[in-house]
Amino acid sequence: MLAARYLLLTRHGEATPDESGLTEAGQQQAVLLGRRLRELPVAAIHHGPLRRAALTAAIIGDQLPGVPLHVEEAAGDFVPYLPKREELPETSADRLLAFTRQLPPADEELAAEAERRFTGPIPGTEARFDLVVTHNYLISWLVRASQDAPPWRWLALNHGNTALTVIRYVPGRPAALLTYNDQGHLPAALRWTGFPPEFYLP
Repeated sequence: MLAARYLLLTRHGEATPDESGLTEAGQQQAVLLGRRLRELPVAAIHHGPLRRAALTAAIIGDQLPGVPLHVEEAAGDFVPYLPKREELPETSADRLLAFTRQLPPADEELAAEAERRFTGPIPGTEARFDLVVTHNYLISWLVRASQDAPPWRWLALNHGNTALTVIRYVPGRPAALLTYNDQGHLPAALRWTGFPPEFYLP
């Protein structure tokens, strides 16, 4: 017997310039997301091992008493996949390849482990809500996978700090992207951090 899984994905709060912690804004973002998630029966909080993700998860956890925290390598900050030129649209291949040349090697095994660990229906009879506090690249990869998009397509996605993405996995149905980059819990002054400036919207 399999039941639905609701995968809640968020990027860590705004990090300090050296990425060793969170800014005051990043801490506020995490508090506000935690308060929003009180309305959901979150079963567990999974987070990557880097400090900015761990701190964000801990602050969210303070708003969700009794919800366990689990550190997971598969929720870490890594490049999931690097495409070859022939995979890319001709109109954007040069730009995308210029970007990928700045990245470390891909860890496709860890990307596959993240899919095994966090996606798909779950054994049992009751729906489960899992929160993963992670980084931009992994969120982009899992969203791409949920839409059965080509592997390179993660490169064109960006996720804001503590924005909320929800993917629903139900037996016998395609994955459903219920919400993406939802910042409704954040006041205007705390929105759009983590995005390239040209992505900002009023």
